[in-house]
Amino acid sequence: MRKIAATTLAVLVPLAGAGASPAAADTAAEPARDRSQVVVIGHRGSAGHRPEHTQGSYELAVAMGADWIEPDLVPTKDHVLVVRHENEISGTTDVSLRPEFAARRTTKVVDGRNVTGWFTEDFTLAELKTLRAVERLPAIRQRNTVYNGAYQVLTFQEVLDLAKRLSRQYGKQVGVFPETKHPTYFRSIGLPLEEPLIKTVRSNGLDRPNSPVVVQSFEPSSLKRVAKSLRVPLWQALGTSGQPYDLRAAGDPTTYADMMKPEGLAKIAEYAQWIGPDKSSAIPVNADGSWGTPTSLVADAHKAGLKIGVYTFRSENQYLPLQLRRGQSPTDHGDALAEYRAHIELGVDAFVTDYPDAASLVKAEQGRPHPHVQPKQFDNGIAEEGRE
Repeated sequence: MRKIAATTLAVLVPLAGAGASPAAADTAAEPARDRSQVVVIGHRGSAGHRPEHTQGSYELAVAMGADWIEPDLVPTKDHVLVVRHENEISGTTDVSLRPEFAARRTTKVVDGRNVTGWFTEDFTLAELKTLRAVERLPAIRQRNTVYNGAYQVLTFQEVLDLAKRLSRQYGKQVGVFPETKHPTYFRSIGLPLEEPLIKTVRSNGLDRPNSPVVVQSFEPSSLKRVAKSLRVPLWQALGTSGQPYDLRAAGDPTTYADMMKPEGLAKIAEYAQWIGPDKSSAIPVNADGSWGTPTSLVADAHKAGLKIGVYTFRSENQYLPLQLRRGQSPTDHGDALAEYRAHIELGVDAFVTDYPDAASLVKAEQGRPHPHVQPKQFDNGIAEEGRE
């Protein structure tokens, strides 16, 4: 999912309306949908509370109410799928502190970009298991650094096993939401992702239309390969700019913006059941950081027969629209609950979140009166609680 760089914020002054949210255009809101069924997806587990993609992160996500947990898949040298945000692992493991692996630091071209560091495809699984996970955003989530060194790198199979155990423990079906990372790149170096993913899903008896495994990718060709061999639901992830790398490599000019138009959504519906855009594609953010007017993307997706899950919800000020920031620091937490409420009013089907506890709280509100005054539209395009 998208990375957002930390920026220095001006002094943050709370607005009068704690529940402030953008006014939804009539064409965007879908009040008839059952909002209590929104899916809470623990983004890399509970990444706001534990180092991402670790057993502790996934366990806590489900304890906090996550319906699905998300592992990003990359391969090892011996072609085992492991769970890391990227194949470059200097920011998510202690590999840079291991002198025995110092010589493996290198520069590679991944999806057309030069990347320097240590890469999973240069390590066997046994070697990766000697490493320990660390917090990827220590400047933002310093408290998570307490858990540095506590967890190993997990395999995809281990995440499936964990989901089975957590399903029994909590008496509900815990979904697994794997993403194929850089699939065109890995196929080009002889370590394709789809074949071992397909084999693993089948060997676990999960190849069915109602499977608790939902496969996602930013690259359509990866999903189409999976669709030829598996019956599991598929999720087309969508970026905020540019185009999928597989399309660029093939000379196809289709952009993410094209894919989010009605005709593009119709094409996605031919192979996938979900789309997953950045939340700013549903509610844009203005140049000053404030919320803009919602788009028709949610309604358009539903008209195409697609469900829509938006990413990535985070509670820190620097990831929130101007109206919802609180306190003095970019890393202080703002009114994240209001952001979930605004998107659920639009009718989204899933939240991809670093804080599944917050998302689960908003999900639990559905079907009972909310204590806040319902947002209304004003000339400035911002709804403020309690204003008449």
